[in-house]
Amino acid sequence: MSFVYEPVIEQIAASVAAHAAEVDRGAFPTESLRALREAGLLGLVSAVDVGGKGLGLPAAAHVVERLARACGSTAMVVCMHYCATAVIEQLGPVDVRREIAAGRHLTTLAFSELGSRSQFWAPVSTATPDGEHVRLTARKSWVTSARHADSYVWSSQPAAAPGASTLWLVPRATAGLHVADAPFDGLGLRGNDSSPITAEDARLPASARLGADGGGFEIMMNVVLPWFDVLTAAVSAGLMEAAVQSTAAHAAGTRFAHAGSTIADLPTARAYVARMRIATDQVKTLLADTLAAITEGRPDTVLRVLEVKAAAGEAATQVTDLAMRVCGGAAYRKEVGVERVFRDARAATVMAPTTDVLYDFIGKAVCGLPLFGGARDE
Repeated sequence: MSFVYEPVIEQIAASVAAHAAEVDRGAFPTESLRALREAGLLGLVSAVDVGGKGLGLPAAAHVVERLARACGSTAMVVCMHYCATAVIEQLGPVDVRREIAAGRHLTTLAFSELGSRSQFWAPVSTATPDGEHVRLTARKSWVTSARHADSYVWSSQPAAAPGASTLWLVPRATAGLHVADAPFDGLGLRGNDSSPITAEDARLPASARLGADGGGFEIMMNVVLPWFDVLTAAVSAGLMEAAVQSTAAHAAGTRFAHAGSTIADLPTARAYVARMRIATDQVKTLLADTLAAITEGRPDTVLRVLEVKAAAGEAATQVTDLAMRVCGGAAYRKEVGVERVFRDARAATVMAPTTDVLYDFIGKAVCGLPLFGGARDE
């Protein structure tokens, strides 16, 4: 796509790459977010009338993919910010929208729970009416930017109405919210500050509700799922591109002293790199087609949205496996540039909706079956 901010994002990506090793050690990408804020890119998808850039999902995917080439953690923080912003833009208060547009407000999603695991659409957390307020009780299992976000787009069971869920805009400073003390130290995406959050009678104005009580499921399916699946696929595509470039550079530049040849002179190594390139281009093509389907309102939009995250996550693990294989023992050294993306790429298959859940949904869609069954599909 033609992207008006291409020179800006390229400059920022260089800065993001410079901080990537520090972020991989667990530091939150504060400097990178500052650069994105100063460039107006944290307000990329905010409407022009609140001071944003007024761009949509294709532009967001472009930014996230480019960031992921430099740092997966930074890309995931921005991915979740854009997903939550998409909901707030439709249903949130104008003052928060203005703050997001100005880059002064970082937001994120808080859907995953210990009780519902990967089935994010069925929260077990509660919102109990209390006059003109509600009291939230929850055990959120994974919240990106947990300590750094200014707000969470939060899911719960409905307060009073029928339905699967209700969404709320919850400020991080809300009394009764507790972020886990231990910082995130996972396999990959170590700098995205992903932590559990517990709500213990967290009191919130009823006006903080996003949409109708009981209407959260429809918002999740119609807004959050397309944004999340597309943007996480963009993260995977960026990580794959980073793996291809680092592997090709290593293969072409590493010589066997006794033979005077390079790794790239080996037909087997070249075939692996070729497979990496093809798989990466296939994911990028599917991503572009998914965006086209959403933009054009095509009949196959739901299928593409389901496919793109599943395909990108699976392909990212395969491509980064091949990167480690081509680079051999040297791949274990961080300076080669594939070890970090190998770890970061693993997250896509287990982030809800997981790849296995998506395969089930895709199979149902292809067979003409309802995705969820019962009233939820009505």
